[in-house]
Amino acid sequence: MKVTIAGGYGVFGSRLAELLVRDGHAVTIAGRDRGKAEALAKRLGCAALAVDLRADPAALFASAPEAVVDAAGPFQTYGEDPYRLPRLCIDYGADYLDLSDDASFTAGIAALDGAAREKGLRLLSGVSSVPGISSSVAADLRAGLDEVLLIETAILPGNRAPRGVSVIASIVGQLGTTSRVWRGGAWRDQACWGDGRRVRLTQGMTRTARFIETPDIRLFPSFFKARSVMFRAGMELGLLDAAMRGIGLLRRAWTFDVTPGRAEFMRCVANLFLAFGTDRGGMLVTVIGRAGRSTVRRDWRLIAEAGDGPYIPAVAARALLGRLASVKPGARPCLAETTRTELEDAMADLSVSTSLEEAPAPSLFQAALADRWEDLPPAVQVLHDVHDIDSFSGTAKVTRGTSPVARLAARFFGFPQATEAIALTVTKTRRGSGEIWERNFGGRVFRSYLTPAPYPYRYRERFWLFNYEQDLPVEDGCMRLPVRRGWLLGVPLPRFLLPTSESREFAVDGVFHFDVALGAPLGGGLIVRYQGSLQPDRRDPEPARTVSEVAIQPAH
Repeated sequence: MKVTIAGGYGVFGSRLAELLVRDGHAVTIAGRDRGKAEALAKRLGCAALAVDLRADPAALFASAPEAVVDAAGPFQTYGEDPYRLPRLCIDYGADYLDLSDDASFTAGIAALDGAAREKGLRLLSGVSSVPGISSSVAADLRAGLDEVLLIETAILPGNRAPRGVSVIASIVGQLGTTSRVWRGGAWRDQACWGDGRRVRLTQGMTRTARFIETPDIRLFPSFFKARSVMFRAGMELGLLDAAMRGIGLLRRAWTFDVTPGRAEFMRCVANLFLAFGTDRGGMLVTVIGRAGRSTVRRDWRLIAEAGDGPYIPAVAARALLGRLASVKPGARPCLAETTRTELEDAMADLSVSTSLEEAPAPSLFQAALADRWEDLPPAVQVLHDVHDIDSFSGTAKVTRGTSPVARLAARFFGFPQATEAIALTVTKTRRGSGEIWERNFGGRVFRSYLTPAPYPYRYRERFWLFNYEQDLPVEDGCMRLPVRRGWLLGVPLPRFLLPTSESREFAVDGVFHFDVALGAPLGGGLIVRYQGSLQPDRRDPEPARTVSEVAIQPAH
């Protein structure tokens, strides 16, 4: 096949060109810098073409390509006419792929679907690590699941991997901003380069990954009908991770544009640290879902060695170009257009290894309750079926104790004031094997951190300096939560210093109800009692909003 690659001498475009030449395609490397294009073409044994996509993209078709791949980017900077190149492909009768990592651009190409199908052409956006690879792997991992609870992807390149200006501009352009993320069946605000997690790729290869927006965030909720979707990326060096967070703080105060010059400066600064770290990188795709009554976690890990990580964004395009005639015509994001096996076959000649793992993935309370879990009503199970973030809303009545000890304890822990009715939201966030609970009583918030106990039918809950272990008896569909033990700064508390907990959770007419009564030690009486009901905030995801509002006009 005759393939022209725009941005063909860039970090990812050059790798794709090399792979396609290896596969026997007739490749033309196109870009503004004739010298760079010709130097790479000479090394690979293919053709070169000098083209300025911004000024004269039609010149790209001088090579009469059967397919065009846009590996230039950054796609979020394509201006008022972002789909000029794919529209030209329709006019010239060429298939189109791009390596976009911009959510709006990738979603918005669907506006060209009718014109592409009429010509029998394929216009696919995001034919890269995301969503090209991530969606195909997620589709494979979700096979046989009745419900998808979480799809989570992390990409963690080695520090010695080359850095393209467009990739730096794409990521840095998000720092200091907030995106909408589908978590727990609701769209929530998430700060970019926040929500850091430690991600284990393999033995001795654990790195910190933080949220950035990719097409997965916009497209996966409706495509997979998933309850939560998350994507994180990370640096191998902690110093560069800290620098990214610093830039984010700076851009919150001063929202400067990430111009090509500034992106190039940041690339040069980052390159000063190329001697540190390794050339090992990886990718992790996780799907947690329900199969019957079981909850399972499936992980697909990719480890790239010997500096072959930068080839990974080219793998999906390589796999598709090998069988493009069999791909359904139309314009759309590249979602599960290949199989996992096809992708792995397309990496066979690279220093890349992949692996699959599956393990049970019970929620904190499902694991603690064990066989008692099935004794809970469905409405109570829903409140404790947390695998990412879930929130629940309702109302509560609050009663406060009046003794000096009770007032002091209520003030210390931040318990709400007495009221007959107050709006209540409870947000639960999974952290490792534990959960963070945030209770918001009409704007008054207090938090606790729950972790597994080393014994069955118990869990531990930490408030500030105090940590309490509570039992979980279940009788007639009602779960009680009495305090068994406690610690202050890790020092065991004698029983007479333990608070009392007359707390229970139950369902009435299919709705979750709670009645939590906490008593002060030393006979201090009631500290606080709050009782009421909660309903989950979850709903079905809406289809991704695209930039289809962009006027689709004939190319010139």
